[in-house]
Amino acid sequence: MQITLVDSANLFRLVHFFDILAAVVFAVSGALVASRKGMDVMGFMWFAVITGVGGGTVRDLILNVPVFWVQNPAHVSACLVTAVVMHFVAPLVESRYKTHLWFDAFGLALFCITGALKAAEFGLSPVPAALMGMVTGIGGGMIRDVLAGRVPAVFRGELYATPALAGAAIVVVGDRLGFPIGVVAVLGGGTCLVWRLLAMWRHWQAPMPTGSASV
Repeated sequence: MQITLVDSANLFRLVHFFDILAAVVFAVSGALVASRKGMDVMGFMWFAVITGVGGGTVRDLILNVPVFWVQNPAHVSACLVTAVVMHFVAPLVESRYKTHLWFDAFGLALFCITGALKAAEFGLSPVPAALMGMVTGIGGGMIRDVLAGRVPAVFRGELYATPALAGAAIVVVGDRLGFPIGVVAVLGGGTCLVWRLLAMWRHWQAPMPTGSASV
């Protein structure tokens, strides 16, 4: 059963707006990582673009649909502009790591919305659609962390993928129940954002195995 959408034109505009906004927010987090690594402006651009469009690229490849930024380069252009601006602004930020975490949390919330809505638009059932929302949210950050030589947050026991999956699930279920897209987007994105920020503040961790593992 295909997920019913209230208004395809409004949905497209909403997803496009959130996609651009999320790309810029994630680009800021990628640029802050580049700054902490002492990279030049090309490094800023690379990390901003990878972080900004990485998750959506993985999503579109899994869905076997044209990659969104190839069809519309506005996302990459926004990331590149963000990278250049951050090249000059980042050194002035007092705590680049904490700022990076904040922007990363907002990007996670925005992309879990757009990923889930796009998957629903292509007729995926609720579970795969929610998973696509999670993949869209965490994909760019994972690629960024690997390139920066860090273990991605999703593998460090942090509550990162779980809030994204929960937010995406709320979007998918709310859309299937016929709630307005704007309402489910706020509820889903808000759940993801609040959960992630609380986890950062309270240092909540996902359950980890106890004892030493044998090889």
